[in-house]
Amino acid sequence: MVVGAAVVEIHVHASQSLKQKRGVVRSIQQRLRNQFNISVSEVGGQGTWQRAVLGMTAAGAEAPPVEKVLRRAIRFVEERHDCEVLASDLEVMVLPHEASLDADHDDGFPPFGEVEDPEDS
Repeated sequence: MVVGAAVVEIHVHASQSLKQKRGVVRSIQQRLRNQFNISVSEVGGQGTWQRAVLGMTAAGAEAPPVEKVLRRAIRFVEERHDCEVLASDLEVMVLPHEASLDADHDDGFPPFGEVEDPEDS
């Protein structure tokens, strides 16, 4: 399994209140969710009028598509006219799930995908 995470710090130009900033941030979040099918959350700057930090995640079977969708999402935010991207970062991690599928392990739990029958105990 591959998991990608991106963070984008933005400055909302015309915001004069938390309410105005939240409106812009919610709009960006909803468009990202709908257009790129990723998870998005405001992870920083909640108490400021013009700054927000958005965290985005995507998961998949291979690294290139996960990285591509997150790069496209960052570019989408960069191209918006109601905010400016101050910083962004992206990380893709490959999780070694094959180890949990190995039937030779002996940790007291049944192998992944198998369920113990309570009557066998």
